[in-house]
Amino acid sequence: MVKKKISGKYIKCTGYEAFVPDPLPPEIAWTDRLIRSLSDADRLVGQLSGEGKQLPNPHLLIRPFIKREAVLSSRIEGTQATLGELLANEAGAIVNRSPDDLREVGNYVTALDYGIKRLKTLPLSLRLIREVHGKLMEGVQGNHATPGEFRKTQNWIGLAGCTLQNATYVPPSPDLLMDCLGTWEQFLHVQKIPPLVQAGLLHYQFEAIHPFLDGNGRVGRLLIILFLIERKVLTAPFLYISAFFEATRSEYYNLLLVVSRESSWNQWLEYFLNGIARMSEDVLSRAERINLLLQSWKERIAGQKPKILYDVIDLLAENPFWSTKKISERLQVAFTTAQRAINVLVEKEVLSQVDNAQRGRVFCANAIMKILDEPPKIKL
Repeated sequence: MVKKKISGKYIKCTGYEAFVPDPLPPEIAWTDRLIRSLSDADRLVGQLSGEGKQLPNPHLLIRPFIKREAVLSSRIEGTQATLGELLANEAGAIVNRSPDDLREVGNYVTALDYGIKRLKTLPLSLRLIREVHGKLMEGVQGNHATPGEFRKTQNWIGLAGCTLQNATYVPPSPDLLMDCLGTWEQFLHVQKIPPLVQAGLLHYQFEAIHPFLDGNGRVGRLLIILFLIERKVLTAPFLYISAFFEATRSEYYNLLLVVSRESSWNQWLEYFLNGIARMSEDVLSRAERINLLLQSWKERIAGQKPKILYDVIDLLAENPFWSTKKISERLQVAFTTAQRAINVLVEKEVLSQVDNAQRGRVFCANAIMKILDEPPKIKL
């Protein structure tokens, strides 16, 4: 029987063994299948980046896609908040969801925004990763995650209630952690590997190192977006790869583990590149359909007053949920003017009220929310 090759080594510690991944890059077998997967992903992410810039209002459309990424990445870790709840809560609606869940998802948006802005002054690095983690874990329940700090104790992955002795996976021990992170950071700056492949390798290795007490999965998925923006593969954070990982959660976790145990790099990279390709298609489809809706609504209210009607419709691309007060503040118009605009859009069946409140009412463009809420079309 041929012994399967692992992608690292097991180090004996007191009462358990920890896995230390080999430095990147591994030897990659450039099979026809892997080359086709890379070509498909390259073509579609390039199309997303190019066509995304040509959309009528990309600066507004980016917001719900960032929030969709935040919701789905957090859901992988057990957070139950939905995209509709997050968007409605921001508009001022009363949402029947744990404030802790909403905070965790909101922190993801804050962390991604922060990371993108920080890239203008600081390259992607361990320092930036700590800063992003600090934003992600700020104010989380129990505050046990030591925001912005690499772990100083051993962690592990497994079923609820498991111990170090029977865990599914034990990452490097604290005394080896910084050496692993140092070699990971060196590979981060390598320029000789196709960026999409490099992103897949970096993501696996980050999860294998598991450098934080909590938040490793979310930070690791944030890093994919930050890396692709830094390398100018993406012009903006349109891509939400977490939708693919969440929809194929068992495959996602299993393939990460199989790389460690069997060095199945091709299997992982084909899966990762397929995710990039499918989610690029998915984002373009949703963005184009939302823009067609906005255009049809503008045609529907042609000649109507107040003049801000067109501006309000544009705002629905950013968030389908709005209150009169928030529209008044955002467009810097009188409350009564904002209310007249909402009344017209309700009459034209663009908006509908989401609650029974008499004051502070919140309205939603349900047709946009339906597009955003659709499950992704996944082909493995």
